[in-house]
Amino acid sequence: MNTAQQESLITEETLTKVPAVTLLFWVTKILATTLGETGGDAVSMSLNLGYLLSTGIFAAIFAIAVLVQILAKKFHPVVYWTTIVATTTVGTTLADFADRSLGIGYAGGTSILLLLLIASLVLWHRTLGTISVSSVSSPKAEMFYWITIMFSQTLGTALGDWTADDMGLGYAGSALVFGGLLTLIAGIYYLTKTSRTVLFWAAFILTRPLGAVVGDFLDKPHEKGGLALDRFSASATLLVLIALNIFAFTHKPAKRAH
Repeated sequence: MNTAQQESLITEETLTKVPAVTLLFWVTKILATTLGETGGDAVSMSLNLGYLLSTGIFAAIFAIAVLVQILAKKFHPVVYWTTIVATTTVGTTLADFADRSLGIGYAGGTSILLLLLIASLVLWHRTLGTISVSSVSSPKAEMFYWITIMFSQTLGTALGDWTADDMGLGYAGSALVFGGLLTLIAGIYYLTKTSRTVLFWAAFILTRPLGAVVGDFLDKPHEKGGLALDRFSASATLLVLIALNIFAFTHKPAKRAH
């Protein structure tokens, strides 16, 4: 094996199957979470399929997407972001089902999902010794990664609805709150040496309620503080923007930690 082949092999072995965390990653993530809200509402509400049936449909799509992601030999931006969108749509309908159909309420749903998210992160850390995205390079790590994301996306929907409705902040007010918290995390990232892993998960979790309230702002009726845009048109526009981000820019995989 010549030097070039050895360097190529080393490079492949030190990469994960998840994207590097860059500004492009966060922009795409927020677009995906917003799409999850409008897309989930389009199927459950506009098509009148209900929260339970819609959750079943999106859960099946999510399971297939995760399987494809795990079986992939390397990082594929389309596969990865398809799986992310699948988690946001199932998270939307699942949270709505728990909050509204089961009568748990936004506060109850948020509390339960927060506990599930923390349990997932703790179990992941106890099993593999780290919850860093740079360690997501084995099927076991990927399973923990996607389960954690699933809980975070569902939590974000419940949290966004809680602040917008029960706390009376409205969609715009909630967007300002979550946007402000994300700005604070960015400041902590650049000005301190706080754990990058902790900051990543904090930001990752907060982008979901931000996307949820922005999605609700786009498609909810005027009397509820929304713009009353067509859910399908809004979802299609967001999907086009995500596709442009994927194909117009280079998405590199994160490097594995050693």
